[in-house]
Amino acid sequence: MKNIDWNNIGFDYMPTNCNVRAYYKDGAWSELEYTDNEYINMHMATTCLHYGLECFEGLKAFRGADGKVRLFRADENGRRMESSARKLCLPVPPVEMFVKACYEVVKRNIEFVPPYESGASLYLRPVLLGTKVGIGVKASHEAMFFVFCSPVGPYFKGGMKPIKVIIDRVQDRAAPRGTGDIKAGGNYASSIFSGEKAHQLGYSNVMYLDATEHKYIEECGAANFFGIKDGKYITPKSPSILPSITNKSLRTLAEDMGLKVEERPVPVEELASFEEAGACGTAAVISPIGYVFDIDTEEKITYGDGQTVGKTCLALYNKLQDIQYGRAEDKFGWTIEII
Repeated sequence: MKNIDWNNIGFDYMPTNCNVRAYYKDGAWSELEYTDNEYINMHMATTCLHYGLECFEGLKAFRGADGKVRLFRADENGRRMESSARKLCLPVPPVEMFVKACYEVVKRNIEFVPPYESGASLYLRPVLLGTKVGIGVKASHEAMFFVFCSPVGPYFKGGMKPIKVIIDRVQDRAAPRGTGDIKAGGNYASSIFSGEKAHQLGYSNVMYLDATEHKYIEECGAANFFGIKDGKYITPKSPSILPSITNKSLRTLAEDMGLKVEERPVPVEELASFEEAGACGTAAVISPIGYVFDIDTEEKITYGDGQTVGKTCLALYNKLQDIQYGRAEDKFGWTIEII
């Protein structure tokens, strides 16, 4: 492993040995190429720069308690990129190519996978760009696919802590029947303004409501939301919510723990009835919510004492991390060992 202060790395870019690239032109994908070049050459009239024809993924590899390195659910990320590409009318990277690219990135940068004791991991960022040159608003039939990686530290240094969340209706995350259900950069661009406002007010995340009626919970920052009550794991269902792979994994684990899983519209008024609540995603796995403030109604909701992680959130977090770090049997077949 590299001589890096693994205990003091954040969630940011760090150069590694190489990245993987492939190109789509004349109806076919090229073979994967490997390079240590951190830059890409791009024409000023490239489609992705002007019309947002791009999408991306985020996933991690972990060095386990047994010393083995495991890549987590790369096939699911590949299928989600397929969905994103189709909706953006971009060339679709085959799942097999996606998984191979991720595998090779980890294998060729294996010394950058942090040691088990650090609680850190190797973050992978697969990206798909429309590269057709032109100024017309139309589909791109040329594309570039690449995957790079960077070691990142644990989201919660010193242990998982509940976060404070604000409900602010000043901005919508995604329009109904728009691109909210795919991992397109524009969805994140539209959340920056409200996110910055929340941080200035002392909150970690914005809880977004549906853009039509502002009555139903959609996402919590850049993560899916879930609530726990009456032996149930409840998560919002909407065509404008990104299908989180972490949420999908947690739903499976919740059922395995004996919880009933409900995917359905969740009215904002239901927040007060939850025993626990959290946001879930690749970066943190679970961010337990300790406190919610509705800026319009001035309603304040606290889960437990607002400072302590709920027992169900903690159990779900530990079960998923146990699989990712090889501490428990992967009976669901979610991981790929890197040879």
